[in-house]
Amino acid sequence: MKKFLIAFLFSSFTVFAQQTDVVDFLKIEAFIKPNVLEKKIAGRYLATFEVLKETDSIFMDAIDIHINEIETKNFKITSDKKKIWFVGNFEKGNSYIADFYYEMKPKQTLYFFEDQIWTQGQGKYTSHWLPSIDDVNDKIEFDLLLYAPIDKAVVANGKLMEAGEFPEVRYFDMKEPMSSYLVAFAIGDFNKKELVSTSGIPIELYYKPSDSLKVEPTYRYSKQIFDFLETEIGVAYPWQNYKQVPVRDFLYAGMENTTATFFSEAFVVDSIGFNDRNYINVNAHELAHQWFGNLVTEKAGEDHWLQEGFATYYALLAEKDIFGEDYYYWQLYQTAEQFKAMSDEGKGESLLNPRASSLTFYQKGAWALHILRERIGNEAFKAAIKNYLEKYKFKNVSTEDFLKEVKAVSQVDITDFERDWLQQTAFQSEEAYQSLLKSTFIKKYFEISALRATPLADKKDQLKTALTFPNDFIGQEAVYQLVDEPISETLPLYKKAFESNNLYVRQAVALSLQTILKELQTEYETLLSDNSYVTLETALYQLWMQFPQKSSEYLNITKGIEGFQNKNIRQLWLTLALITEDYEKSEKENYLKELKNYTSTAYSFEIREKAFEYVNELQLWNLETLKNLAEACVHPTWRFSKPSREMLNELLQNEKYHEQIKVLGRQISEKAANYLNSIIKE
Repeated sequence: MKKFLIAFLFSSFTVFAQQTDVVDFLKIEAFIKPNVLEKKIAGRYLATFEVLKETDSIFMDAIDIHINEIETKNFKITSDKKKIWFVGNFEKGNSYIADFYYEMKPKQTLYFFEDQIWTQGQGKYTSHWLPSIDDVNDKIEFDLLLYAPIDKAVVANGKLMEAGEFPEVRYFDMKEPMSSYLVAFAIGDFNKKELVSTSGIPIELYYKPSDSLKVEPTYRYSKQIFDFLETEIGVAYPWQNYKQVPVRDFLYAGMENTTATFFSEAFVVDSIGFNDRNYINVNAHELAHQWFGNLVTEKAGEDHWLQEGFATYYALLAEKDIFGEDYYYWQLYQTAEQFKAMSDEGKGESLLNPRASSLTFYQKGAWALHILRERIGNEAFKAAIKNYLEKYKFKNVSTEDFLKEVKAVSQVDITDFERDWLQQTAFQSEEAYQSLLKSTFIKKYFEISALRATPLADKKDQLKTALTFPNDFIGQEAVYQLVDEPISETLPLYKKAFESNNLYVRQAVALSLQTILKELQTEYETLLSDNSYVTLETALYQLWMQFPQKSSEYLNITKGIEGFQNKNIRQLWLTLALITEDYEKSEKENYLKELKNYTSTAYSFEIREKAFEYVNELQLWNLETLKNLAEACVHPTWRFSKPSREMLNELLQNEKYHEQIKVLGRQISEKAANYLNSIIKE
């Protein structure tokens, strides 16, 4: 079959769709060739299906598909705007193969960038690039053959088989079925680091060649997380291998495609960035989905917490294994505060509400599992999880299915649990509070946080103690209680906070102290050497603002530091260097060019978004930056396109820029030009 598919080196791939009581799609084999210039794909598609009830028509979801040639002769294949139809006399118990060539130009789900191509199915959208089923309840084995230049890395579900006579074609084999939304591939300039789990599962960690020095901090603890989850869950990792790929301009933090997690390259960090923004939680969350979501998949929207709540809970357990119990309880406390506020405002949501917010599905789901484990005990909880996964593997599940497994191994009546934690909209604050008090750290934190309304004179000793050998979170709380107090009274405590040498306590000072007294200047300047890009960004700006006579010195200290993936330090530095009157005058033109260039489509949206903020602040708009802003307005990531549109609308109110923007249509992409025309006409 492999040679048969490869024989047509064109482009296309496969999908399936149909009522699950009428047809069972067993396997899809798709040969796919992306066309980067036209942003479309073409290929050959074979779908093997078994008919469960006699019927004359079967459909698969396929958005705006164009069928070029049909190889199947024993039934007809047609298409409309949303589906492919197989029409014929289909007899119960018989198996059939649909075989055709096709083209698709996806409006979503498959994204083409200058240096990468990647997919994002997210629920039910794979049908925009691969004929499939826009329903989680039909599980299929997907085997993909992907055409790409030999110098490009290709990542997809399953195992990469040995290269055949066409090295441009990479063949990925899956052994087990999965829901259509979990099918994925990525193509780009990637290298990889290879690990093996303790149980023998191959793990591939991908990265851009330019990020080779960031591999260790980005993927830190990856093997530990994998080994921990296998042990904690009690069920062996259910797939052939595991891969992780950071992609540019990703729509979310991460996506748990079966065997192949894609995640935002914003989490690619160096050792300093790791302290502020690391990949640990997303890493563990998406890996946990390989069991909870991929191995067993929700039946309906009201069961969504079985995926997100479970993945959130097990990710938190993995972080507990890495960072300790205090961190675990701190995270639970933070979300408990959010849910209490929502409940107090009458905005609580049931965990079984199919339209609940992500916060409910993720964090309230995790809280429910934390409480359930306390109620029935560790041994029964782990037995229920193991039985649940093994009984329903490669199947779809409901909340009731899970609860049956809990009741089968525990004598504890969980009726109240079901009512209070699954059905009710209100958050059970008192039970959560009592659970949190099992942590000695949380008790100590509550003792300090209870002092917020206490006059400073009456709590100085407690705050001083908290800042002497501070816990990260208790020390930060002590610092935040100094805000708005007379600086003459808090000065010794701020000095104690600086002397603690605790990264996060010192960061709290940077973030909360708005006016730097001369008596604290020397201590505050040491923040420029802290291993935190959050601290450094704030400290550089505050020092530059408040001590202009030393602005050049501060710029010299921080010159050449990039910061996070979005170049937060570099872009702030460029901005300050440009407006510091006597600083490196001969280089200002180069600095201006560099800052403006970061708005271009050559860079990820995180970099561009920050660059637009500075360009707008300094009013550095010219033809190029306006063109780049117009392109940003049609970017697929709404978190970027929305503020870009708002910024463009503001500029249109300015006569200075209105005429320049009106004539951009001939110099930008068709998509951007259409958007521009639509808002100008309005």
